[in-house]
Amino acid sequence: MKYTIYKKLDQINRWRMRKIPNRNFLIILAFVVGVVGGLAAALLKGLTHFIASTLQNDIDWQFKYSFYLILPLFGILFSVIYVRKFLRGKRLEHGITPIIYSISRKSSRIEPHNIYSQIVTSAITVGFGGSCGLEAPIAYSGSAIGSNTGRFFGLQYKEITMLLACGAAAGISGAFNSPIAGMIFAIEILLPEFSIPAFIPLLISAALASVVSRLLYSEPLFHTATTEWEVEALFFYVVLAVIVGLYTVYFAKVSNLVKRWFGRISNPYNKVWLSGISLGLMIFIFPALYGEGYLTIQQILDGKFDSIVQNSLFSDYKNLAWVVISYTIVTLFAKSFASLFTLNGGGNGGVFGPSLVMGGLLGFAFAYGMNQTGFIMLNVPNFVMAGMAGALAGIMHAPLTGLFLIAEITGGYTLMVPLMLVTSISYLINRSILKHSIYTKVLAESGDLLSYEDKDRTVLSMMKLRYVLESNFVVLRPNETPHDRKSDIIHSKRNIFPVVDEDGVLLGTIYSEYLFSVLLGEEEGVEKTFEKLAQKPNDLIREKENMEIVMSKMNRDDVWILPVVDEKNRYLGFISKSSVFNKYRALLVRQGHYLE
Repeated sequence: MKYTIYKKLDQINRWRMRKIPNRNFLIILAFVVGVVGGLAAALLKGLTHFIASTLQNDIDWQFKYSFYLILPLFGILFSVIYVRKFLRGKRLEHGITPIIYSISRKSSRIEPHNIYSQIVTSAITVGFGGSCGLEAPIAYSGSAIGSNTGRFFGLQYKEITMLLACGAAAGISGAFNSPIAGMIFAIEILLPEFSIPAFIPLLISAALASVVSRLLYSEPLFHTATTEWEVEALFFYVVLAVIVGLYTVYFAKVSNLVKRWFGRISNPYNKVWLSGISLGLMIFIFPALYGEGYLTIQQILDGKFDSIVQNSLFSDYKNLAWVVISYTIVTLFAKSFASLFTLNGGGNGGVFGPSLVMGGLLGFAFAYGMNQTGFIMLNVPNFVMAGMAGALAGIMHAPLTGLFLIAEITGGYTLMVPLMLVTSISYLINRSILKHSIYTKVLAESGDLLSYEDKDRTVLSMMKLRYVLESNFVVLRPNETPHDRKSDIIHSKRNIFPVVDEDGVLLGTIYSEYLFSVLLGEEEGVEKTFEKLAQKPNDLIREKENMEIVMSKMNRDDVWILPVVDEKNRYLGFISKSSVFNKYRALLVRQGHYLE
């Protein structure tokens, strides 16, 4: 039955390839991915807010607010249970990093269960108060939609990669109702090297996702009445940009620190208890940490500057400006730990949303604090929006995404100049200190990141040693002689022979030219054993070494071929420059120019 389905699908794809060119078919699929991505975004937002609304508004009992202390723990716990029980051993990764990895190392393949698993687990995590965002999960879900749509129709790597990016763009567009930001996000983060035709499918998917999401879930993320910015405040925007840029560096370092902390804990449920209890205590002291945190930012944009203190232990001091400022700054730093504890403890979400919240709080604390000096009166909502854009640009290394996202979701196009300054300065500060973003650092360290600045090195890093390993060589035993193996030596199509003992250990190699000389009587040794005739190779390739090391060894010794052994020196085969170059050309065709 399964074979029949695949055969029928193959026939349909063959008919489609004859009738519809790939470029036109890609546009059609971009429509499909955009619509489905918009539906997924609306479903995620609706489900998350339904859970949050039910817990916060529909449940009414005496100890309701005390219950909030353990709600985040339940959210993380339910997410872990879902993964372990329903995904049957499959990993559920979160964030944008796995999407980039799938493009670099997995031929843009994303497991189908991510289409729905990302929605379920992130809705539970955030709906129960987990301090993270929904944007990374919906981008992941959208990418899975695009990837599996392309694979279903038998498309090639470059088309699947484009549809994956269309799905991510659709997810971000649907989540924020911001099609331009969704498209630019896909280009900046997933497709750093692109050409103009790439805009077309991305535009279609992002636009349709925004329309579908708005039809099904019309509530805007933020709303504010933007006013013109003043030239006199330009210096303060620059100062804010520097502060935000330095804060993004701090956040990246804290992210690595927290990841190492949780990496030492092997039991997943121990991670749940640690993160859940810690998060509950932080929320008890800083209520603004509950959930995404967008509500607090919206209240500040509405001019309710004391809202961040209002429901806290310090609500009696909400009229004291210095208390509000100090409490905001401490909440800002607590938000970084709260979001990272949520994600590393087993919850599903991303740092996309927390970046916006942290940037908004930083912009508010700066502008509101400056106003208390009496030397200048800054427009606080404008600085909140600038801080949001700057934080996103620095943390994600995506200045254009930060710029257009804030401009779209707040209607703040009148702030384009300050937003441009803040995003560019924040990005440059972070990039000058940290070469890679929070998404790409791990991939860069492991050699799994596509680099368009050094394409040769990138393509080499994509190669797996096992794919260029050749094993069709005549193996000689140490106690045998050239006379014993005369026929095998003469008829071998290879010019090198490994000498391997009974345990599989490589003792040396012999070149065919020398053996022919021996067999023709030009050299002595026709009755000598191969153990005595074998020569030690110039170098050995270990099976776990990457291709950069392999090529460096070959170039250093100026050799064309080297033997490969395991950790116990057991013979596995040979690697030649010919096989490497052939694979290199194939990868260039597959990976390069997929945006043309």
